[in-house]
Amino acid sequence: MVAPERIHEPGPGAPRQGRYVLYWMQQAQRAFDNAALDHAVVRANALRIPVVVVFGLTADYPEANLRHYAFLLEGLAETAGDLKERGIAFVPLLRQPPEAALSLAGEAALLVCDRGYLRHQRRWREQVAVEAPCPVTEVETEAVVPVETASDKAETAARTLRPKIRRLREQFLAARESVEPLVTDRPSGMEGDFRVEQAADVLDRLPLDRSVPPVSDLRGGYGEARRHLGQFIRDHLRGYADRSSDPVAEATSHLSPYLHFGQIGPIEVARAIQGAEADEGDREAYLEQFIVRRELTFNHAWFNADYDRYAGLPAWARETLRHHAADPRDPCYGPEQLEQAQTGDPYWNAAMTDMRTRGFMPNYMRMYWGKKVLEWMADPETAFATLLALNNKYFLDGRDPSSYANVAWCFGLHDRGWPERPVFGKVRYMNARGLRRKFAIDTYVRRVLDKADSEGA
Repeated sequence: MVAPERIHEPGPGAPRQGRYVLYWMQQAQRAFDNAALDHAVVRANALRIPVVVVFGLTADYPEANLRHYAFLLEGLAETAGDLKERGIAFVPLLRQPPEAALSLAGEAALLVCDRGYLRHQRRWREQVAVEAPCPVTEVETEAVVPVETASDKAETAARTLRPKIRRLREQFLAARESVEPLVTDRPSGMEGDFRVEQAADVLDRLPLDRSVPPVSDLRGGYGEARRHLGQFIRDHLRGYADRSSDPVAEATSHLSPYLHFGQIGPIEVARAIQGAEADEGDREAYLEQFIVRRELTFNHAWFNADYDRYAGLPAWARETLRHHAADPRDPCYGPEQLEQAQTGDPYWNAAMTDMRTRGFMPNYMRMYWGKKVLEWMADPETAFATLLALNNKYFLDGRDPSSYANVAWCFGLHDRGWPERPVFGKVRYMNARGLRRKFAIDTYVRRVLDKADSEGA
């Protein structure tokens, strides 16, 4: 059974007469470890009717481009196959997501949806809750500990959320039985607008921003996510606590794109880490990043109305940056120079090239990359907007609560004040000397440039 804390009823009421239970799949694009789908199956089994899954694909998803759509469709194709094997109908529609859900709600006994944390995602679900002719239930799938269960306010730092998460973590990681549908007949008239298996044709039909190509060596899908998880546990979990920051070692799971698109569930990942053969310190170091730090970003998006705006930064950070806004910048770069990796810093240029080529950047380099943009641009507001635009354009895991919080961290979010200095004020500073002192950073630069050269980037 699904934990009751995950279940929210914005459009309450008992199920009515209907042909099926409708699951509007949007955030959790997977057939397994999906609490919303499980809840839909449980409710459908009780009513002795089938489950229908609908997905709305729109060509104008905020800031998405060809890179993002290609990865998404690769994952949806696998999900469609997995749902078919479970006897669950999948109906992909070329419509705005809430319109897709509402178009099939007329004959539904109940509509179940997953939860999204961003402004437009919440607005979509609010629209469906108001306009659907049937009861609506929202199920939180992407956090280990549901956001409002963990905290009822915006947390100031990981240190304030950590004890709340730790008190609840094992409760929500407890094993639960998988539920299979009792009725597997596909209702008549359930045809989609396109075939997700024909991703190339779908991409050709959509009027997308094609300025950013797909990543050549990273494919979407649940199977790929599981492969990366297994490879990480085998090759990198041992020693993770000591090596996770090293951009040369790149001892990371590479799961963030799959988590962003909901192609693998957080419960499955966390339980795999807990059961892995590794030192407890390494397992806990990963779970700190995966649960506490990641869900701190959900907290930020949920409780801070300005999560994606400069106004959403802590007051102390905005004040110290305002005080130093007129400080000279030397060098000073514009957005085009930054996007083309045309700075005088070879480490920063390599990080930007990595981002453009792979849609990825090691975590420590993300921090350095962001801090230097703050240092080099004419004012902090412009730096914030530029950093976020580049982040969302090139990263496969961009446009995510983690993206917004990580960019804001470069400007003081979830951090404390440090000794005051020019440009940064009391916001944390990073420099190239630190990279050279801690890591064999030139090895990272060579690897990135060799990769870019091989792809003609």
